[in-house]
Parts: sequence; C-alpha cells; structure tokens
Amino acid sequence: MGAVKTKRMPRAVREQQMMDAAVRTFGQRGYMAASMDEIAELAGVSKPLVYLYLNSKEDLFTACIRREATALVEAVRTGVVPDLPADRQLWEGLRAFFTHTAQNPDGWAVLHLQARTREPFAAEVTAMREEIVAFVTQLIVVAAREAHRDPNLPEREVAGLAEALVGAAESLAAWANATPGASARQAAATLMNFAWAGLGNLMEGRPWSPPATQES
Repeated sequence: MGAVKTKRMPRAVREQQMMDAAVRTFGQRGYMAASMDEIAELAGVSKPLVYLYLNSKEDLFTACIRREATALVEAVRTGVVPDLPADRQLWEGLRAFFTHTAQNPDGWAVLHLQARTREPFAAEVTAMREEIVAFVTQLIVVAAREAHRDPNLPEREVAGLAEALVGAAESLAAWANATPGASARQAAATLMNFAWAGLGNLMEGRPWSPPATQES
C-alpha cells in the first residue's frame, strides 16, 4: 500500500496559526527581541514557510497590528447597544473594551506597548485609535444633543472629552492587565466613576467652566 497522504491545511488556517504565534511572541518579547525562528517553532511550521506566507518580519508585525486593531474596534462597536441610555452605552462600550484587552493581553501589548512607539508601525495604531475616538465622540455627541434638545450641538464640545476618555481607557487597560485580580468589569466601573460625573453634567447642560478672570 502506498503512503497515506495527510490533508493539507488551508492557507487561511495556516496563516491564522502563524499570526497567533506572532502576536504571542511580539506581545511577550517585543518587536526587536522576537525572532522568526521562535515564531515558526511556536506555530509548528518552518521558517521558510513563514517568509513564504508573510514576506518579512516587518510585514508580519504590520499584519499583526492590523488584525488586532480590527478586532478591538469591532469588539467596542459590537458592545454598544444604540437604544440604551447614554450612560449604559458608554458602560457597555468600556466593558467591551476592557474585556477584549483582558482576553487578548498579547494583542493589546502589541498595540499599546510595541507598535505605538516604533516607526513605521505607529501610524497603524494611530489610525485605529482615531477610529475609536471618532466612535466615542459620536456616541457622546448624539446623547448630548438629545439631552439638550439641540441638534446643532457641535462635535468640538465633546471631541476633547472623547480623546481624554480613550487615553484614560488605554492606560487603565495596561494597569488592569498588569494587576493580579483586576477584572474588566472593575476597570470599566473605575473609568465610569472617574468620567461620568463630568459627562453627566454635560448631558444636563451643566458643564464646568473656568473662572472668567483667568486667561485662556
């Protein structure tokens, strides 16, 4: 009898396997320290096959960034239920963000620690971050317009708040992932307690203003 042929793994499945290994390696060891040999071994393939599928270490890292960024943005968007009150929408969005970053710590490390401080990869993370900020801005501005009964409330009134909120969420996710026992729910509740007092006042038309005697 002839030798039994093993079924070939589909290319998409093989690439996913290599990407999983790459995200784990880059996330835990960093871009510079990670080696293609290590990634190939973890994926259970040969190094030439990694190069054949994903071209180079730089291309592989870029692919990891794009995959993890897409997954994070999708998680946040999916977590928000549009028909809920504004505070519940924000809560669900934050909970989805912290749940995803907690369940994918290596992917979050790639985005938050490895890519954002290293050219040319920083641009990829910046694009992802801008998409999340724009989404949060719209979430807040729509709720604020409804609360004020003012359909013309400008985005600039809340754009800075959205930027600050996303920045705080990023820092808190890094803290939660490095702190034993810190849960996604706890992180989301912490940020809601920190942010919603100000946002709630904005919704009610009571924003804080600096003293009139101070220069801008």
